[in-house]
Amino acid sequence: MDLRWVPALDRTDLLAEPVARAVRELKEEVRVAEIDAELADTAAFCDRYGVAMDASANCVVVAGRRGGEVRYAACMVLATTRADVNGVIRRHLDARKISFASMDEAVSLTGMEYGGITPLGLPEGWPILVDSRVAAHPEVVIGSGVRRSKLALPGAALAGLKTAEVLDLAN
Repeated sequence: MDLRWVPALDRTDLLAEPVARAVRELKEEVRVAEIDAELADTAAFCDRYGVAMDASANCVVVAGRRGGEVRYAACMVLATTRADVNGVIRRHLDARKISFASMDEAVSLTGMEYGGITPLGLPEGWPILVDSRVAAHPEVVIGSGVRRSKLALPGAALAGLKTAEVLDLAN
């Protein structure tokens, strides 16, 4: 199966419901392609479909804790980089302790499938921290909220999301 990109609003059946709602509100063109769900993980996806790793961005959900309060955020980094969770991200969120959200937490809080979580359609008020390399990319491939498809859109569209902040997140 090769990637066949179509306007995302033409195939909302390939999007998690919160993602479909968010795509309807975006001004930018968002495309979707159906993939083999077994190949949703970035390295396997890029290898099978011939997408460069530096054109693919991962969404990492983190949980920052301070004084008994837990605050969630999404971090977008290119697949060729690693998010500096314990440094830049922890300090930016003013968290005493930070960790990756568990699979169960991420799935239940976002309404998306693990391995397909994306910054589009996240719970209201969640900070979306976008690495500057993602924001500058002309087009990145990201999750669609489900494992059986991927989205493609300009990095600037991610940087323009309501709660997005562009930072140098990678180490």
